[in-house]
Amino acid sequence: MLDVIVLGLGVTGSAIACEAARRGMRVVGLDRYAPPHAFGSSHGESRIIREAYFEHPAYVPMVRRAYELWRELEEVSGKPLLRETGGLMIGRPDSALVIGARRSADQHGLRHEMLTAADVADRFPALSPEPGMVAVWEPRAGILQTEACIDALVSRAQSHGADLHFDEPAEAWRMDGERVCVQTMHADYCARNLVIAAGAWVGSLVPELQSKLRIERQVVFWFDGAGNEAFAPDRCPIHIWQYDGNRFFYGFPDLGNGIKLGFHHDGAPTTADTVFRGVGSTDVESVRAATRRFAPEADGPLRRAVVCLYTNTRDEHFLIDRHPAHPQVWVTSACSGHGFKFAPVIGEMVADLMEGRPPNFDAGLFRWR
Repeated sequence: MLDVIVLGLGVTGSAIACEAARRGMRVVGLDRYAPPHAFGSSHGESRIIREAYFEHPAYVPMVRRAYELWRELEEVSGKPLLRETGGLMIGRPDSALVIGARRSADQHGLRHEMLTAADVADRFPALSPEPGMVAVWEPRAGILQTEACIDALVSRAQSHGADLHFDEPAEAWRMDGERVCVQTMHADYCARNLVIAAGAWVGSLVPELQSKLRIERQVVFWFDGAGNEAFAPDRCPIHIWQYDGNRFFYGFPDLGNGIKLGFHHDGAPTTADTVFRGVGSTDVESVRAATRRFAPEADGPLRRAVVCLYTNTRDEHFLIDRHPAHPQVWVTSACSGHGFKFAPVIGEMVADLMEGRPPNFDAGLFRWR
């Protein structure tokens, strides 16, 4: 009999399948599309990785382990996956972004530096903080290559014996005594454990969660930097801004395909199956307004834009826990728009839990709630 079925092979599901197979478990993984694909939350060229975690200091030990695991995967795969550019968390001194990043850095002894608005403008000419803003500078922050990361996880999972099925969505799951069985259009699969890591589709597979999760449409944009050296990766770090109260804007250096910019949260509520995947003038003008304020030289011709999905819990922490009624079923990956970087750590944590061992990191924030 199988040890585990993993539903969803985005970054989190593929990491769980990879780690479970590495430990010798018999694994089947199912995805409704062929990952990496552009219909969920694990696409778009790049994701930020950062240590001075403003959301909560409990994430810092996890992200430190994530750096180790991404580097290991990079070595095994032979593909560049992680590029350290440094990072800036920019806002008013009393903003949650600045206070939280500084608290995590101080609590965990992370290398960092406090910068004034003038310091930021002087060191990083691409960026234009407003008077009164400050920044937490952390030198180890950087960029993960999303599609390459998923390719590497999928390949490594398969090399460890995981049986991964693409374009095969789960239609339903059920308990069968001590086993969990999943039905697809092609077969029934039964295992000792089921892991649901289906991102924006998790509510359709676990109806008890539908009222607890909010799916949010997010658009990310690439603007033509026209060879502007100020946005080169060795001169422009990743940057996150909190402004006008609780609005969040972020940006990347130009990795060769344009300058990537977008908003963190504030997207329209939607569902995975009904989301509007077009990009309209209102979307573009909204991000241009923030760009003109904080990175004005990036306000060039639009190269492309894509829609992705945030699956948000009420407190915006992750969900990594058993189903309250079915101890063989694990639910994870409602990562609220900040979980990509943690995927290999979540893989380890879920594998530990399935083996009946406490994970190496505090999972108290991530309980079913």
